[in-house]
Amino acid sequence: MSKVYQLNNNITVTEEQLNHWNKFLGTLSTPQEILRWAIITFPNLFQTTACGLTGLATIDMLSKIHLQDEQYPLVPLIFIDTLHNFPQTLDLLKIVETKYYKPLNQSINVFKPTGCADETDFASKYGDLLWEKDEDRYDFLAKVEPASKAYKELNVTAVFTGRRKSQGAARSDLKFVEIDELNQIIKINPLMNWTFNEVQSYINEKNVPTNELLKLGYKSIGDYHSTQPVKEGEDERSGRWKGKTKTECGIHETSRFAQFLKEKNANTAHS
Repeated sequence: MSKVYQLNNNITVTEEQLNHWNKFLGTLSTPQEILRWAIITFPNLFQTTACGLTGLATIDMLSKIHLQDEQYPLVPLIFIDTLHNFPQTLDLLKIVETKYYKPLNQSINVFKPTGCADETDFASKYGDLLWEKDEDRYDFLAKVEPASKAYKELNVTAVFTGRRKSQGAARSDLKFVEIDELNQIIKINPLMNWTFNEVQSYINEKNVPTNELLKLGYKSIGDYHSTQPVKEGEDERSGRWKGKTKTECGIHETSRFAQFLKEKNANTAHS
């Protein structure tokens, strides 16, 4: 019997549907076709990004799709502000909002760790250098919990992500459409089959705004304390968590944090 996923907004998806979607999307020739399909298929569709190159290319594609045909609304954006982003990342976020969203009277949906306005608040609440003392707890508090909160508050059904197979590690097994069972949402990876160079070429050709840190050798940019420049010939995500076996922050590996989320949801229900 086919597995059945019970998702947000009373949506039910079977394993057969999931396999059918992935087989169909494999026949499409461009990410733009996948984006159009998703916009028509899913209500309450969002994009989530940390303003990496793939996410920026997706933003630009979605904007152009909307401008070419208004039956495709501009998909709203979710940004998780961990309070430990590089200043250049936050500067880029403002540029992106001004270029793509403000003209359509949209704002970027920014979510931060609960009860914290800035890094000082976070350190006061959880102690200094939490990422060194308890990395899983840091990832949950700074990234996973705010993302889960965003999905609930915005009634998210599905999100576009910027993950690609060529980024390696767990991402090498990506599919176009996946289920995040813990958050009860659908994740769509429209540029899954693109290489870094293909994304970079699109960015350059379309004059898409990018993070200033790219000029300093960064290719994948996360928190300032866990991101370094990439050397010539190194994998594009090798600058993340240098010297560790870790390859994901947790937003796309929510199963690692199931107990944290269950405890949080239980506490919320009883408060």
